[in-house]
Amino acid sequence: MKNQFQDIFDRLKLHAPEVALRDTRQRIVVLKRLLAYILENRRTIQKAVWEDFRKPPTEVDLSEIFVVTSEIRHAIDNLGIWMRRRRIINPVPFTGSRSYLYHEPRGVSLIMSPWNYPFNLAIGPLVSAIAAGNCVVLKPSEISPNTSRFISKLIQDCFDDNEIVAIEGDKLIAQSLLELPFDHIFFTGSPAVGKKVMQSASQHLSAVTLELGGKSPVIIDETANLSDAAKKISWGKFINAGQTCVAPDYVLLPQNKEKEFLSLLGSEIETRYGNSSKKRHDNPDFPRLINDRHTERLTSLLEQSKKEGCDVFFGGNYDLKEKYLEPTVLRNVGLDSAIMQEEIFGPILPILCYNKLDEALDIINKKSNPLALYHFSRSTKNIEMVNTRTRAGSSCVNNVVVQFNQNHLPFGGVKHSGFGKAHGFYGFRAFSNERSVVVQGRLNPLSLIYPPYGKISDYVVKLLLRFF
Repeated sequence: MKNQFQDIFDRLKLHAPEVALRDTRQRIVVLKRLLAYILENRRTIQKAVWEDFRKPPTEVDLSEIFVVTSEIRHAIDNLGIWMRRRRIINPVPFTGSRSYLYHEPRGVSLIMSPWNYPFNLAIGPLVSAIAAGNCVVLKPSEISPNTSRFISKLIQDCFDDNEIVAIEGDKLIAQSLLELPFDHIFFTGSPAVGKKVMQSASQHLSAVTLELGGKSPVIIDETANLSDAAKKISWGKFINAGQTCVAPDYVLLPQNKEKEFLSLLGSEIETRYGNSSKKRHDNPDFPRLINDRHTERLTSLLEQSKKEGCDVFFGGNYDLKEKYLEPTVLRNVGLDSAIMQEEIFGPILPILCYNKLDEALDIINKKSNPLALYHFSRSTKNIEMVNTRTRAGSSCVNNVVVQFNQNHLPFGGVKHSGFGKAHGFYGFRAFSNERSVVVQGRLNPLSLIYPPYGKISDYVVKLLLRFF
């Protein structure tokens, strides 16, 4: 049976060599057109995301639009350098030749984006794919339908349909797309679905970038500024109602600091979202959860944790009909409790205590490698200790979440939190094949070791083994 999207794929495949030949100037023209369209339609983007899960306009500007426009501007400013062939130093045996590294487009790429940052996580990878010279099929999430409809219109308005196509639909549509022999697949989502994507990609040996997730911990050590930590954690955890892949998932802090930190954290949440349950419920700056299924999962997780002995220090109220769960902080959380067995991906923050920093590191290292690790400290020794004795996709010291938007650094996970990197040059590289080229000149010292072998070739080999 013919795949329903085979004709689209074949059309892009046929056009890919032409797109690959575009020079820096031509690719920048496309990126500028995309940038202009986004800025012209800023209010429409805000409205679409609000309709999906009541995300406030300012938060849409900061976490959806600005992240993408800064990515585009960064690519425009640096694309000439990224595309330039790099001269590579030759070792002595290659005397007489020249070595180069080229970045060539992979070809036709599939981008599958999630619902939690429906604009940012769809268009961000698209910027890298365009910069690298690829044709693209973009599959936005059906769980955020209003934003997905806007993205489809953006693709139709900005691009030739021989070059970039948006395809909306459910998981059956996604499965059909994964049956096609894409040159590269860029997937953002859960580890469970990431495994299925990787399995499908293996059928065609497609290259894969997986941005997944995991339980991103926060360590607060004895030297930390607790007030500063409470302020930043309350922001990074509850922005987007906790539906953020790099959100702090749980906090580890010294036993003797718990009472003070919890008091500061509660005050910060009240300052940000209201000093009563009703005010927090009515606050327009706090988004809703994406759908009923996600709401039921989180509220069930909360109730199960309470049955297991976790105490609700702050919040805990919810409204299933409105898909609302207020900012919630749990204490007396056991390592075996339900809330510690999976990524929370919502506005629930467990607080765990330790006596020695080694205990905190043991807790982290017994879990899968997280997408992010956060550490609040004023001790250089402790910072170095945490960075060298843990593994994570990214780390941030004395702040949370902000590393995602550092376009000069690679962003991505490790093992269960994903692999492959994104953003800036690293996103450009993800959608490129790094091609090695050696150009041999007239002088070729290696010809001395061609057969038939004799004294000269034996002598040359001995030199190679000894010195090179």
